[in-house]
Amino acid sequence: MTVELRGHHLLCMLTFVGKGYNPAFTANYLRIVERLNTGEDIRLVAGPDDICQCLIETEDEPHCFNDSVIERDASAIEEVQKVLGRALPMGEAFSLSGPEIAKLRAAYQEGRMQQACGGCEWQETCRAIARRGFPGACLQ
Repeated sequence: MTVELRGHHLLCMLTFVGKGYNPAFTANYLRIVERLNTGEDIRLVAGPDDICQCLIETEDEPHCFNDSVIERDASAIEEVQKVLGRALPMGEAFSLSGPEIAKLRAAYQEGRMQQACGGCEWQETCRAIARRGFPGACLQ
């Protein structure tokens, strides 16, 4: 199987420590991270993805469809590609190795990939996790 992710979730997963919008969202996110930790590939999608599903199912007006989130996706993909030095084509499966995740975390910690996080309500939480060295981050 392949995990479908929208662009900005490539950044979110770097700091995810098991907290989220609601218990169902968090449980779903933990299952997705476990799938990634066992080696499943990622496929970038435009718009809501596997992580968004719980919000779409439980909220009347989920932010997953907002233009600001779509803009964050594009910015995040661009930033991740720069750090990794490779293209991440939409719709094509790829994986992230442990060293690549470490490289992304280092870039995030240095502030080189936080442009895409502008306007996100979790931005300060993620920055704090990065400043402390990503303690408890679920993605291996």
